[in-house]
Amino acid sequence: MSVENVAGEVIPRSRATFGESAARSSSRVPERDVIAMVETAVASGSVMLAFQPIVPACHPERPAFFEGLIRLLDQSGRIIPAKDFITEVELSALGRRIDRLSLGYGLDVLGDRPELRLAVNLSAKSIENEEWCDTLDRAIVADPSVAERLILEITESSAIERPDLVRLFMETYRRRGITFAIDDFGSGYTSMRYLKDLCFDILKIDGQFIRGVAQSSDNRALVSAMVSLGRHFDMVTVAEKVETAADAEILRELGVDCLQGYYFGAPTIRPRWDSDDKDLAVG
Repeated sequence: MSVENVAGEVIPRSRATFGESAARSSSRVPERDVIAMVETAVASGSVMLAFQPIVPACHPERPAFFEGLIRLLDQSGRIIPAKDFITEVELSALGRRIDRLSLGYGLDVLGDRPELRLAVNLSAKSIENEEWCDTLDRAIVADPSVAERLILEITESSAIERPDLVRLFMETYRRRGITFAIDDFGSGYTSMRYLKDLCFDILKIDGQFIRGVAQSSDNRALVSAMVSLGRHFDMVTVAEKVETAADAEILRELGVDCLQGYYFGAPTIRPRWDSDDKDLAVG
């Protein structure tokens, strides 16, 4: 798969918008209150997506696609990132509700923006959830182009937890046009057999190998190896958590296809394409 295939119609990058500073500064909710906080947010409709651009490494001025990252508003109005609650809820029914909301919001955006490509996250556990699958199926039936512009990101750990289930799901929905990404690659203990058998379209390299890559020869060697894997299996490679110009330049030299991180734009609650619609140059 090429970067052009992933990008489709691309959208110019706009200025930073509301949500950037909040996403950086959100503090962690005390663990004893996490479940109650999530339940309250879900019940009150205080769940939303923040959107972060993923840019082609060689042409970073125009995003290839965006990732929709789940966020909550707590009762004080603070924006809470997924890292502050997802571990506590991901194995529960509440985690499935969060996944359904994330998918539903992402599908709504794709329905409203026919020029957009968007990635959303899911757990392998949601693949077995009838309501989650119904949400996806209804959107595809209503507008088949949504499938062609949707990227589903599955974490490395989730993919190897239920490889047969994930494989069947991917085969079924790839035929309908959906693109699949393996997220946080390198963070766990992926078997190379699973990487071969599951046939992901996009490989997202975990940020632990990306931060400071310009200063770390070890990380450069590991990223280079992952880029080679991606090329061999015809996967577009994305470097996560790119935060400096020096790291971005090294990643270009190593052959990474796309870059994602604060250097190119923080996740924002108000979409960047809404902040300056006159800049849109699509089609």
